[in-house]
Amino acid sequence: MELISTSGWVPDCGEGLYQNPVLYADYSDPDIVCVENDVYMVASSFNHIPGLPVLHSKDLVNWTLVNHVVPRINNVHYDQVQPGKGIWAPSIRYHNGLFWVFYSMPDEGIFMSFAQDPTKEWSEPHCIKAVKGWIDPCPFWDDNGRAWLVHAFAYSRSGIKHQLQLCEMAPDATSLLDEGRILFDGTISHPTLEGPKVYRRHEWYYIFAPAGGVESGWQTVLRSRHITGPYEARDVLHQGNSKVNGPHQGGWVELKNGECWFMHFQEAAHAGRIVHLQPMRWREDGWPEIGENINREGLGQPVMIHQKPAIHLPVTPCIPQTSDDFLKGEYGLQWQWQANPQDNWRVSSPMGLQLTCCLLGPRGLYDTPQLLLQKFSAPAFTAITRLEPHFHHTGEQSGLIVYGERYGAVSVCQQEEARVLVFDFGWMSDKGVLSQKRILLETLKEVKPVFLKAEIFPRGVCHFAFRQDDRDVWKGISPPFSASAGKWVGAKIGIFAASATENSAPGYGAFSYFHISGMSS
Repeated sequence: MELISTSGWVPDCGEGLYQNPVLYADYSDPDIVCVENDVYMVASSFNHIPGLPVLHSKDLVNWTLVNHVVPRINNVHYDQVQPGKGIWAPSIRYHNGLFWVFYSMPDEGIFMSFAQDPTKEWSEPHCIKAVKGWIDPCPFWDDNGRAWLVHAFAYSRSGIKHQLQLCEMAPDATSLLDEGRILFDGTISHPTLEGPKVYRRHEWYYIFAPAGGVESGWQTVLRSRHITGPYEARDVLHQGNSKVNGPHQGGWVELKNGECWFMHFQEAAHAGRIVHLQPMRWREDGWPEIGENINREGLGQPVMIHQKPAIHLPVTPCIPQTSDDFLKGEYGLQWQWQANPQDNWRVSSPMGLQLTCCLLGPRGLYDTPQLLLQKFSAPAFTAITRLEPHFHHTGEQSGLIVYGERYGAVSVCQQEEARVLVFDFGWMSDKGVLSQKRILLETLKEVKPVFLKAEIFPRGVCHFAFRQDDRDVWKGISPPFSASAGKWVGAKIGIFAASATENSAPGYGAFSYFHISGMSS
């Protein structure tokens, strides 16, 4: 069973059932917390701004994007595109009446932010530890008043891998009190051990941590009667006979009704790291069971269709926001820039969204910070936008883009004597060398709006098309484009305006709307 709505993938099957993934979008490294009847989830955002999305749900199946913790990264380096850097693997907790989010920036250190209401403004991020290569932090406040932080390591920055470290933390979470001790070394049995999440249940301390790598790994649980260890390990979730490769890195949540659930991601090529929900139970021996087909060793596999959490509250089926009518010239929470946004990237207007033709990046569109992008939201979908170009200089352009380490963009470009429709595409080699090409599609004889469309099919094949009147037949653009993931993120789709030269009075592209519709995969 696969349900596709007018706006994309639908996890809520009705009749008390759900299908995985519950989020067919790149919410990498998810973590969750439940407070009363509300569940909040956070995820990695890397270099995309605003950063660190916050999602809300009542039933773990239907989710809405409600906020971002980090409106901009207060570091001048992030005024430029920094693929794969930025905000990694956050944790969210509720303590002393506050919501706390901890995250790492692998080149800068470990940070925390807090809020009374996760849908409103979060505190300015505070650096707990300025250090390279400490990643995936998770806090834990014990009943005796002491506080702790568990984290993993990024080998590329620290030279350490496969290990988890414990540090004592100030109870107010402003600093670490020691240099840490290695809690568990998975070099032999649990390679690429990372993403730890710390809990206490009865007399046991538990650390949920993925191992084996994102493409083919598994979920491990460590436990000890003391926070400092020693810890024993049990693998609790693997691919098994399912189609869900590498089911790991996520969080356990206990709902108000006592049900336990585990959310995790799956590496899904150009779609990014999509999010699954698994039933979870506790055995009499104190170990968790996750998923279905649990073997003698307590190892389960992911479910694809299952009964929804029994919350007995009215929930309207929904998915995170996609389409946008740009009311009052503003854009929704689903959109992110490639870097810290600048005031001159937009023209203030009550009519539609007006993007300024600012200078292209040093390597063209790939490094252009003012791309306004959102995640792929279904295995197959269609995106349509209406663009009205207002160009003042040769070399200005504006259009629709599918972005990753391979990108394709259809845009209107101002040449000396005419406006032309162009197809730009580029691809990053394994050695980090970017190749780019441009195809001239058509000279636009009339100065009028242009409608642009991208149809995304399974496997990421994208068919672009255009027309100059909404009553005309769409004109397909050749060749089709094959999308790919970005650096640690899935492919994205969006709009942009740019210029080959820097100008004192730049033109702009005016977008009336951006509509996503689902189609059968």
